[in-house]
Amino acid sequence: MKDMVRVGAVAYDPKVVTIWEALKDYFRSRGIATDYVLFSNYDAQVEALLADAIEIAWNTNLAYIKTHRLTKGKCRALAMRDTDVGFTTKMIARAGSGVESVHDLRGKRVAFGSRDSGQAAILPWYFLKQSGIDPGRDLTAIRFDLDVGKHGDTGTSEVEVLNAVSRGEADAGAVGDQYWARALGEGPAASGEVKAFWTSPPYCHCNFTVRSDADVDRFRPWTDALLAMEYNNPAHRPIMDMEGLKRWIPPSMDGYQALFEAVKALNFFAQL
Repeated sequence: MKDMVRVGAVAYDPKVVTIWEALKDYFRSRGIATDYVLFSNYDAQVEALLADAIEIAWNTNLAYIKTHRLTKGKCRALAMRDTDVGFTTKMIARAGSGVESVHDLRGKRVAFGSRDSGQAAILPWYFLKQSGIDPGRDLTAIRFDLDVGKHGDTGTSEVEVLNAVSRGEADAGAVGDQYWARALGEGPAASGEVKAFWTSPPYCHCNFTVRSDADVDRFRPWTDALLAMEYNNPAHRPIMDMEGLKRWIPPSMDGYQALFEAVKALNFFAQL
């Protein structure tokens, strides 16, 4: 259909279908025909956006930065969740381990999540270097490269980071603050066996990405409809709860600067 807005999303969990079926109905109720295309990984989704197979991509921060690089800075963000602003990484350690600051990590075993996880691998590696700790030289890195391609969305690698720390297989580890908040409700985090000892500077996570400024204007009605969702509306709340937000907001782009710097410093996209 010519006027159909095609949105891409990565199927990291079965609930993604439920979310997008509900969003499709929501946009239809606002008079905006919308359909979604699911991808198994973010590289495929970025390629589809650039090939015009989809027009909007629900991107992680890393997928946004890859799109930015491939479009030479022409892509734009339409909107994001309120929870996509102020993301942080937590460094965790076993209680009584003697690890109280990042400077205590020298010579220690430190667990990181999937290599393409902004919150559990790329940014903590970068922030540690900014703090004077070179992960490639000053510590022994333990990698949990699980669900690579999904940029840490499944949280599987962060579960393994916490397990490794709690079992004493790692002296410390890096996890995203949202996973850590969930972990505080159960297991070794809840019991105090594992504690967070450092919090990173804040950064931004996901956004809806389009290819250019012209697309921002073209999809303004779609964006306005998204921003009009209200958490207090019983019809909207289930969707927003599944996506983990109280409000859709205009993009806050300053929060991506750290990841831009991190992928450059780590030469993460060396193949581009």
